[in-house]
Amino acid sequence: MARTTLITHIDRLVGLHQDDTVLRGAQLAELPTMRNAYLLIEEGTIAKFGSMDTLERVRYNGADHIDAKGGIVLPGWCDSHTHLVFAASREEEFVDKIKGRTYQEIAANGGGILNSARKVAEASEDALFNTAWQRLQEISKMGTTTVEIKSGYGLSVEAEIKMLRVIKKLKERSSLQIKATFLGAHAFPLAYKEDHAGYIQLIVEEMLPRIAAEQLADFIDVFCEKGFFSPEQTEQICLAGKAIGLPAKIHGNQLSLSGGVQTAVKLHAISVDHVETMNAAAIECLAGSDTIGTLLPNAAFFLRMSDPPARQLIDAGAAIALASDYNPGSAPSGNMNFVVSQACIRMRMLPEEAINAATINGACALQLQANCGSIRIGKRADLIVTHPVSSLSYLPYAFGQPCIAQVLVNGLPLN
Repeated sequence: MARTTLITHIDRLVGLHQDDTVLRGAQLAELPTMRNAYLLIEEGTIAKFGSMDTLERVRYNGADHIDAKGGIVLPGWCDSHTHLVFAASREEEFVDKIKGRTYQEIAANGGGILNSARKVAEASEDALFNTAWQRLQEISKMGTTTVEIKSGYGLSVEAEIKMLRVIKKLKERSSLQIKATFLGAHAFPLAYKEDHAGYIQLIVEEMLPRIAAEQLADFIDVFCEKGFFSPEQTEQICLAGKAIGLPAKIHGNQLSLSGGVQTAVKLHAISVDHVETMNAAAIECLAGSDTIGTLLPNAAFFLRMSDPPARQLIDAGAAIALASDYNPGSAPSGNMNFVVSQACIRMRMLPEEAINAATINGACALQLQANCGSIRIGKRADLIVTHPVSSLSYLPYAFGQPCIAQVLVNGLPLN
């Protein structure tokens, strides 16, 4: 018998988009909703939904029953940018930042990414998997049902491959949808501090062939930033990734007008992520492209930086997504509920815009929009069921409050 679950007494069924195109401009504020609804799940996919008034005409004999009790049901969060595999936290650098040291100063003294790289090199594959698995369980209970995970704390052939193997194992064992991104070009390791061309050669000639042989990645990423990788180096690495079938997702314009946005657009990258530092030319370039600007308010919040110019990007017609940037140095949280709240509170996004950016547009940033990110028949039943709340806007308004009653991944409630 097919596994069937019926969710009833849904006050608002949210995210009923009729197609899977990325939302931009005024469309981003459109969040189709049905009141007083039910939703039927069969074999992990959305089979039917409608008004409670029509439920008696639906065949659901033997179905498991979830009573939403007047809560909201919406798609699970699609977190399209994380560094979830790491060996240890970096709260000592948190204290350094409180004392006034900058991100760049900490990095220049062997902290930051290089600090995490040392710890990953020392950790076993099993240890990395076990801690990453715990983090995966934590974010799923907070509503994340689709997640991207990057390497980039390896910075050597063996350590990068080790990280990607951990991500592959997470994919195999988790019911969440997971995409893997190769970020060997996250920083220059100390051994190549004066030999940037040598490290890029290592990425292109040694790392990428092994990644292709073991099918370890879905995307390639480069930290295009002053003091890290230049636009020209970014292009060289991304083109090498493209040659083995890896679309680009670029870190760009986080700390400066690095040219990351223009490089991403030139390369037809799926997304350019961060974009805290933008000018009119960068905004116009992104708005005129198919590249999604992924905004990471956790990083701006934690580093006390200016937020990405969300309103200007939306008004210009750029496609934007929201993601957590979960990592040990600049965003030690994978709580997408807080990300959505920050988007509204600090970047003045409407609740509908923020939810769309964290669901359907996040799915588009992972090329998974055909099977998640919205409520549509045939899509995976990756769902958030909230406690009864007064309105949709209450979810980002009540930041820090546990509004989630239940999360379903592929149709099954999490324990």
